[in-house]
Amino acid sequence: MESFELQDELQALQDVDSYAIDNESDVSALDPAAVADLLSSAVDALAHNSDAITDPNVFDAYRSLLKHAAALQGSHMIKILDSISSAYHAQIEATVRDIDEEDQQTFMAHKMPLEMYAFLLHWFVSAAEKVKTSGDDDAPAPVPKARRGRGGKAATSRSTARKPPEEWSWQDQIPPTLNLISKVLRMKTQRIWQTSAERETFINCVVRPVYHITENEQYMKSAEIRRGVYKAICFAVKHQGHALAAQISIMQSLQYYEHLSEPLAECLHVLARDFDHAQLGDEILREIAGKTFSAQDTKGPRAFSRFLVRFAELAPRQILKQLALLLAHLDSESYPMRMALVEVIGAIIRELADTLENPAAPGGLGGGGGGVADAGGDREKQLKQINGLYDLLLERTLDLSSYVRVKVLATMTRLCDCPAKFPQQRLAMARAAVDALEDKASGVRKAAVSLLVRLILTHPYGMYGGFLSETEWKERYEHEAAILAKMEGEVGKAVERAEDDDESQAGEEEDEGLGEEEEEEGEGGEKRRRKKKTHDDDEMEVDGEDEEDDDDEDAKDEDGDVSMADSQPNKRRPSKKTKKKARKSELDLAALTNEAAALGALNENQHLEAKLKKKFCLDALEFIRTVEDGMRTVQKLLASTNKLEVLEAMEFFRVTYEYKFDAAEAGIKKMLHLIWSKDNNATSEDGRELKSVRSRLLECYRTMYFEPIQNLEPKAQINRIAKNMIEMTYDATLAELTSLEEMMRQLMEEGHIHQDVVSKLWQVYSSERPLPRAQRRGAVIILGMLALAKRSVVADRVETLVKVGLGDRGKTDLTLARYTCVALQRLNGSAKKVKGSLLDKTLRIDMENPLFRKLQDAIERPCRTKEWFPMAEQAINTVYALGERPDILCGNLIKNLARRVFGKKPTTASQSQSSQLDKDADAMDEDEEGGDPDATPQSPSKSQQSPSKSQQSPSKSQTNGSKDLGDAFELSQLLFIVGHVAIKQIVFLELVEREWKRQKHEKEMAAKIGGTGAPDKSKEQEELDQVAGNAEDEIGERIAAMREHELLYGSQSLLATFGPMLVHICGSPHKFKNRTLRMAATLAFSKFLCVSSQFCEQNHRLLFKILETSKDPSIRSNIVIALGDVAVSFSSIIDESNDELYKGLRDPDMVVKKNTLMVLTHLILNGMVKVKGQMGEMAKCVEDEDERISDLAKLFFAELSTKDNAIYNNLPDVISHLSVGAHAIDEEAFQSTMKYIFTFIEKEKQAENIVEKLCQRFRLSDDPRQWRDIAFCLSLLPFKSERSVKKLIEGLQFYRDKLHEEAVYARFQEILTKARSNKSANKPDAELNEFEAILEENRRQGAEDQDFEKRVEGRKAIAKKRATRRTARKKPVARNDGGESD
Repeated sequence: MESFELQDELQALQDVDSYAIDNESDVSALDPAAVADLLSSAVDALAHNSDAITDPNVFDAYRSLLKHAAALQGSHMIKILDSISSAYHAQIEATVRDIDEEDQQTFMAHKMPLEMYAFLLHWFVSAAEKVKTSGDDDAPAPVPKARRGRGGKAATSRSTARKPPEEWSWQDQIPPTLNLISKVLRMKTQRIWQTSAERETFINCVVRPVYHITENEQYMKSAEIRRGVYKAICFAVKHQGHALAAQISIMQSLQYYEHLSEPLAECLHVLARDFDHAQLGDEILREIAGKTFSAQDTKGPRAFSRFLVRFAELAPRQILKQLALLLAHLDSESYPMRMALVEVIGAIIRELADTLENPAAPGGLGGGGGGVADAGGDREKQLKQINGLYDLLLERTLDLSSYVRVKVLATMTRLCDCPAKFPQQRLAMARAAVDALEDKASGVRKAAVSLLVRLILTHPYGMYGGFLSETEWKERYEHEAAILAKMEGEVGKAVERAEDDDESQAGEEEDEGLGEEEEEEGEGGEKRRRKKKTHDDDEMEVDGEDEEDDDDEDAKDEDGDVSMADSQPNKRRPSKKTKKKARKSELDLAALTNEAAALGALNENQHLEAKLKKKFCLDALEFIRTVEDGMRTVQKLLASTNKLEVLEAMEFFRVTYEYKFDAAEAGIKKMLHLIWSKDNNATSEDGRELKSVRSRLLECYRTMYFEPIQNLEPKAQINRIAKNMIEMTYDATLAELTSLEEMMRQLMEEGHIHQDVVSKLWQVYSSERPLPRAQRRGAVIILGMLALAKRSVVADRVETLVKVGLGDRGKTDLTLARYTCVALQRLNGSAKKVKGSLLDKTLRIDMENPLFRKLQDAIERPCRTKEWFPMAEQAINTVYALGERPDILCGNLIKNLARRVFGKKPTTASQSQSSQLDKDADAMDEDEEGGDPDATPQSPSKSQQSPSKSQQSPSKSQTNGSKDLGDAFELSQLLFIVGHVAIKQIVFLELVEREWKRQKHEKEMAAKIGGTGAPDKSKEQEELDQVAGNAEDEIGERIAAMREHELLYGSQSLLATFGPMLVHICGSPHKFKNRTLRMAATLAFSKFLCVSSQFCEQNHRLLFKILETSKDPSIRSNIVIALGDVAVSFSSIIDESNDELYKGLRDPDMVVKKNTLMVLTHLILNGMVKVKGQMGEMAKCVEDEDERISDLAKLFFAELSTKDNAIYNNLPDVISHLSVGAHAIDEEAFQSTMKYIFTFIEKEKQAENIVEKLCQRFRLSDDPRQWRDIAFCLSLLPFKSERSVKKLIEGLQFYRDKLHEEAVYARFQEILTKARSNKSANKPDAELNEFEAILEENRRQGAEDQDFEKRVEGRKAIAKKRATRRTARKKPVARNDGGESD
């Protein structure tokens, strides 16, 4: 060819179909053999001589093949690429050789071939994509006969199975192609292409295939291809003046190809690091800094932000140079750019912190040597930079976007792992994290908890063992402050002045250095202390005295440890600091020769160290207090609906517990309730698999309490685990014990509690040594819990339970006896009853068993403490749970107690008792409440003799003086037993009914299956037939009749005797003043009401009367709970007095209020009572000052919203109740309550109807307060549909005269804004505009009417005043006239 214009050819190539070739061969029309011949001739020509490319026939053959590349096979493409590459390679080597020989004529001859090869390779790279698909189709054919694609016979000539390398894969060919391009770019091209335009065209033609390859995301996943791309671009920029073109290409790639963000950042890093060319990176950063991104643009900012983040990770120093310009993006509208800047700042802080740390590492911050001093200026500058960057980060915690706030907290979390600790910055981060716990976005709250966890795990206060107990640090602070005060008392003022100057120079540098040294030393110390402490803590002696001794020794050991930790730094650090000060005073060597001066310098160093230690303790205390401030909020997060947040909060409490925070215990206990979490599915976040809440909770508790510790003997391990389990029961509430029970059951079921631990618990429970009461109680509580999962835990040791809990120890500790009864009930296992099922797995014991004798003795034993009541309740529960005929035992029990109460007593005793009664009827109760539960109670005989323990109250009318007086406490015991037996008897009758039905069913089945083989009727079955009849319905009716008529009214019934007595006692509070008696009687009376509808019908009004008149909140609380049970039993009776139930919501006592709310929630949600306009009282509780009541009310409405239209149907009543009348609440509370309730109005139809109803309410109201409330409620509706807006406009006639009220008009403006913001297709814009105009007109009209009315009223008032004055003037005149006439 005579000439080849590269620029023109590239231009023409942009439209391949119209690209003209002189000797074009229509490859698509040729058969495979002709294509092969064409290709072979061209390949042979190039193989013979690489200059043959200038031959028009050869060049045109290649161009024809590439133009019709889609018609080629993979094998053809391999051949083309191989021939072009090898010839190009040969041409490059020849060119390099000729350039080195500096023969211009020779090397200029290479210009055209090089351009032609560059052009062909450029074309090949774009054409290779087209062949890829057909090549893929070809490649998988393992059998020659397949012949797929356009390959024809050529494809059959090779077996893909035998020669896999022959398969076409462009991706495999890319790395060698990129290497070839890099070789071209290493040439001295400026020698061949004299003009910059020609050279630029050639270089662009060479590099363009590289950019083309980068556009494919799949290719860029290969590390080898990425390396080739980086190398080619770097050579082009470094040696071929490609920087400007590269800058344009990179900016365009970032704009259009998201996947290139990180690879291009890596490329620029390689260019700066390996090719010493940072200018391109700087230019690109400057260009990015100058760009502006709108909030609507999502793709662009995301790509640029990822680029910046990756670049900052790789080359933070390079970013730092341009940071001043980039910081403009902190105010960008686009949040991805703000997020990127936050990460960039984090990367720079890490870099600065590392460089700050490394130079100081060899000598330490307190060490000798001049290097640190020389670098002092730089260090100061870097610290200032770091502080400024931290301030920028902390500012961003208030960013408008929650995504940015999350990113800030995540960045700060990563910064915690820096080797350099910045105590003041860490405190600021902790404060920011605690503030962020209140954030409305759950992601931010989760990130804040993660930051706090990381701050704790990497804290710099490891000097004294690493734990963060506030009480311990307070002691240390006081100790250091005392040492410093003592030292300052001894050291003269001159030393103090000199030291002040030194300290100002040392500053934060010394503080950090100390922190780091302390941490290094503290880590070793922490491990030692942990081992020692666990060893001491975990030895749980059965003997209480021994344990106390151990505790004392432990405390001594800890003190010893602390003193060691104090003394070691004292020994080491003064020498370092002496050296440092010596360096400062090197100029005055004469002074240091003086012994007194040396002593002064030493004192000065010790003084500085003492000050730093005091500051160190103060910082630690501030950090601990900041974290503990946040703990209450994190406790709330445990109840979050966001699972990830809950998991993070659990991790927080696990870590704070390990680091011995004083307030962590409360969070750990609160965490226990998560055992009831319904979610049991694992989730993933950031590629990590996260457990479900329940399994994570079990794992946390296992880690904290049950996992063995290294280097501890097996016996000590068992002691430690048993001790931990027992301690969980200390001071636990009923709710905590219930949750703990469920957790223990699950752990036992999963086999996490070893048999040796169970044996240890039994050992503690049955120990003969005097143990602390709580410890023995804890052991039996835990054993009872474990028995839920494994009955044998208790079944194998029943004798032990009876001997200890119902024996002598049980006599002196009634709480122990109570929990022993609970454990005995576990003999029945925990199989839940299935409704309608006749299956019964319960175990029944013969009544002759000594166990029942012991239980009866425990109840009948004379006793004067209130612990007797819960113990007696559980004892009766045990009798009914295990006994075959519990009614016989309980009948005897009631008779014995009745004899004790009503039997004759010595007159002297009764007289002394009555005189005691006159003093104070309720003194006994006060004594009981004030007693110490852990103190060993007096023996029964002593307690009866004690006057304070034997208060009396009349049990019957006092007509006959002292002989009719009885013991109030004993009567209370009797009534308590009677009431509880009544309620348990109902349950027992239900079991009897089920057993009869089961026997009947078994008999029928046997008759069906066995026919004649059925066993003969036993005597018991015959009796059963006589009593129960044949149908199951008859059995049910018979049992119901027993309950209804026989229990409380039968002639043979023992309980019937007590019904009238209970009514009398409850109805005569002026006679029966003893508080315990009144409580027991009311409770028993409530239980009687649940037994028979006849008794309930006759007496339920008395219960409501007591609820209304009783001054004792405990009695009122019990009544509320009892009314819930009565409502379940006889809802038709209680329905009549529904209103009475709601009165408890206005009770001044919080417990009564909470119980009322819980009972009503249960009754309403389960459909036990009908709501008749009282929902407003429930709604009031939403804004209650007590958080628990508010949460319960919100939970109620959330659950109610799941019932069909329940909230919608009651909404008008709620609005009326809260807005006007006697029950109205203030406007602010009304608004927040309604805002919550209206969130449940979601259906469009409901919203439309509410608009109509609320508009009509305007017509009936004259009170401006009600107008405002109705308008506010209207503004809460969504107005999503056209119909809602139309209903509002149609109702204009009802509220047009109310628009002059400013608040009402403002609400309608809000509604207009909301209606306009909806994106529905049929939005009535014209009507809305018209409506707005009408509103404005009516407001103006209304305002004028109001002004007119005011003017009229004003004039009336003036006229009235004038009339009054005239009258006043006339009266004196009249008097004067009268005087004259006289």
